[in-house]
Amino acid sequence: MIVYLCVCVVSLQNDGRLRFSKQNVVYKSSKTGKVDNIPAAELSVATWRRVCLGHGIKLATSNGHVYKYDGFRDTDYERISEFFKANYKVELTEKDMCVKGWNWGTAKFSGPLLSFDVNDSSVFEIPLASVSQCATGKNEVTLEFHQNDDAEVSLMEVRFYVPPGPADEGADPVEAFAQNVRSKADVIQATGDAVCVFKELQCLTPRGRYDILIYPAFLHLHGKTFDYKIPYTTVLRLFLLPSKDQRQMFFVISLDPPIKQGQTRYHFLILHFSKEEELKLTLNMSEEEVEKRYEGKLSKNMSGSLYEMVSRVMKALVNRKITVPGNFQGNTPGAQCITCSYKAQSGLLYPLERGFIYVHKPPVHLRFEEISSVNFARGTTTTRSFDFEVETKQGNQFTFSSIEREEYGKLFDFVNAKKLHIKNRGFKEAKNNEYSDSDDDQHDAYLERMKAEGKIREEGDGSNDSDEETGEYDSNASESDSGSGGDGSGDEGKKKPAKKAKVVKEKRERKPRKEVRKKQKDTNAPKRPMSSYMLWLNSSRERIKSENPGISITEISKKAGEMWKQIGKEDKEEWDGKADEAKKTYEKAMKEYRESVPFLSIRESKKKAGGKKEDKKRKSGGGEKEKEQGGNDSFKSREFISSEESSSDGERKKAKKAKKAKGKPQSRDKVLHCHHGNNRMN
Repeated sequence: MIVYLCVCVVSLQNDGRLRFSKQNVVYKSSKTGKVDNIPAAELSVATWRRVCLGHGIKLATSNGHVYKYDGFRDTDYERISEFFKANYKVELTEKDMCVKGWNWGTAKFSGPLLSFDVNDSSVFEIPLASVSQCATGKNEVTLEFHQNDDAEVSLMEVRFYVPPGPADEGADPVEAFAQNVRSKADVIQATGDAVCVFKELQCLTPRGRYDILIYPAFLHLHGKTFDYKIPYTTVLRLFLLPSKDQRQMFFVISLDPPIKQGQTRYHFLILHFSKEEELKLTLNMSEEEVEKRYEGKLSKNMSGSLYEMVSRVMKALVNRKITVPGNFQGNTPGAQCITCSYKAQSGLLYPLERGFIYVHKPPVHLRFEEISSVNFARGTTTTRSFDFEVETKQGNQFTFSSIEREEYGKLFDFVNAKKLHIKNRGFKEAKNNEYSDSDDDQHDAYLERMKAEGKIREEGDGSNDSDEETGEYDSNASESDSGSGGDGSGDEGKKKPAKKAKVVKEKRERKPRKEVRKKQKDTNAPKRPMSSYMLWLNSSRERIKSENPGISITEISKKAGEMWKQIGKEDKEEWDGKADEAKKTYEKAMKEYRESVPFLSIRESKKKAGGKKEDKKRKSGGGEKEKEQGGNDSFKSREFISSEESSSDGERKKAKKAKKAKGKPQSRDKVLHCHHGNNRMN
């Protein structure tokens, strides 16, 4: 009699039916039709646990295989437990999952599963068969997973922090963890020998030097810090692009999905070559195998430029065409690209037959079929350049700025020939006029306003000068007012207060600036010694150039600064000692030079001559000041004289005369004349 239990369950997000019988446990997926057959004799462990979809059961076999099925109800536990005891002689144990939310625990490898436990309670389990990549860092292990096309959302990456072990242990815990993963994971393994190997190729993205091992099914990038295994099925396109100087080449590999380095995704692999590099390549295969597999695309022994060898091998193995620039010719003779900037980084824009590609940071590839429109915009800082804006059908906009205006005509003709929609098509002539040498045709409101303000200032300065010569007011106003006050008509007793004169501050003439004489450099004097860093830089400059071909001067300084920081104390002490020796040599040479050249007597004679000149200036300046002060006491300009001052001066003079004439008989008329001053009786 066959006894079995049949339950509808969900396994790995696929619906199916699970049947328990005395001989085996059988699961059949209703979607894929896949069947799991577990012999009853191989069952070793059965666990009942609470999961997100209700309850689940986990079965482990003596061979190390683990099977998990979810979707059970709470009432199914008793029936399944009794069945297991009676037929499989295995107890169905209950085990709770840890739901504390802790991210610190213990990683346990049990067969094909990686279990992360906290206090002996499982938090989650990872089937190692789903791991596609395993990368290690300083104290980190990164696991990447195969994409599940049946699920809307897939887990693609998990990172584990592995603390360093005790110093006495020789094994690296990070490498031990990664080795356990690789032994069970579905990671691409390098089986057999590589077809060929390219040593120390310069890679711009991801930056560094990598050894490229070419295998029949994948590409292996081996660097000092990171390793990448790139299946040929993920390669979308290949590009071979010449640089603007015609001496370098870029080989671009487009990837989907991209390779990952931490949180950074690299959709493009860019290799940088010099045209002068030559290579003799021998494939690790027999001639018959090469002819049979690659059908004449490759030969066992090849020689030529390095970039030609790499591109030829990649074209044969990936089985895709290589895209090169089309008929576009820039303003520079022979250049098939345009120098521009994208996101504050300078690079090269290549107009292709079916799109645009920008290298190198960040790389951008835009196909004509996904471009909605393009626009030629005036540069924000100067009219000597313009911006090229590309808008895609998804609404994304890419702006390539700082393009020289000489490139405008050829780029416009290229875009027009490809029948791309140009927003400002009718303004080509206006653009050409706009990029002319003069900006008079283009109305600039700010410039007009500044010109108007300048004219107002000039007119204001001219009026001030004329006012100072003629006076800003009528200097006879006080006399006319006082005369009207003495008139018989109107209020005789009331006196109008005299108007205060306006004081005009004279403009001070600016003193001419003293000419600062630059200290003349003594060409015969010994040169100053260099610092320890400069001594090291001069000795390491050629090595940096050889390790980084095509590097610019500014990048050499930046690279040297980074290398200097990483140098140890012992090496720095060596260069510090050299700098001290150079300093002592300089001081000794300078002392001998000073003794041989009598420059002190020359300097003292210059000081004496300068002192005599200063004394003469002081004397002449003091006399002029005294004259100016005397002139100010004896003379006042008309604008500084008011009616009140004139009346007070007259009263003082009359008072003095009255004191002299004390005791003498005076007439009433004279007294009246003395008291009234300028306000004489008519």
